[in-house]
Amino acid sequence: MSKKKNTVAYVWKDRKHWAWFPFSFTVYAVADERLHITRGFFSKTYDETLLYRITDLTLRRSFAQRIFGTGTIVLNTLVDKDKTIELINIKKSVQTRHLLSQLIEDARRAKNVVGKEFYSDNCDHPDIPSTGSDFDGPDFDGPDREE
Repeated sequence: MSKKKNTVAYVWKDRKHWAWFPFSFTVYAVADERLHITRGFFSKTYDETLLYRITDLTLRRSFAQRIFGTGTIVLNTLVDKDKTIELINIKKSVQTRHLLSQLIEDARRAKNVVGKEFYSDNCDHPDIPSTGSDFDGPDFDGPDREE
């Protein structure tokens, strides 16, 4: 009787690089509409973030990273633990950022997530209304007039 290993079909997988060498115990992967980050050698930490919860992507490339063909992708998320995730020293970072952006949009479409799900009741931005019950929508009747 043979046992089958659970194999995961990764859409993308890389590890943190030093210069252009992938000598690191930090592995990044995307599978099943999730970003997986594994850190450590003796003791390991596994982090998982749903792609549709990522709200923004930024690519940072220092002069040294440009020389070595790497970059750091910064992800802003709607999670409780770490609001910012950094994928440090990723090879082919420009193409990877584009791939992640497409995967995030696909995950949002699959879950029917639109912008309003990202607003919270504690929103401090003056142009974004709170989703609390006291907001009844914009005033379409024009400015208040005394009668």
